[in-house]
Amino acid sequence: MTSRFTELNVDCHDPERLAAFWCEVLGFTVLDRNERMVEIGSWEPTIEDIRARQMPPTMVFTRVPEDKSVKNRLHLDVSPIDASTDSEVTRLLALGAATTDVGQGPDRNWVVMADPEGNEFCVVRTLAPSD
Repeated sequence: MTSRFTELNVDCHDPERLAAFWCEVLGFTVLDRNERMVEIGSWEPTIEDIRARQMPPTMVFTRVPEDKSVKNRLHLDVSPIDASTDSEVTRLLALGAATTDVGQGPDRNWVVMADPEGNEFCVVRTLAPSD
């Protein structure tokens, strides 16, 4: 007997804003929404697909009243697929992300960023084909 990783939930103040940001970052679309939450994903999950194989999880942004207070214990790493890491960082900054310091130090091959509500994520190595 096993379970499947089906959703990543993110508490936030503005689910619509964060969902729109992460849709632009990941190329996802909105799958579901109500007054409290917005769910996004790269595919439309069905029970049959989930039972058959591990599929990418969706992201659910849920409205909560409290502010983010400490560094995330869990974060996303994203890899650009058609641009350099530096170019992707520039694109994400234009979408509303910020670079941030979580004590990572100067000698690293990734960039730590925060989404518009301060949730940390990393931009890691590019997966773009080399010229």
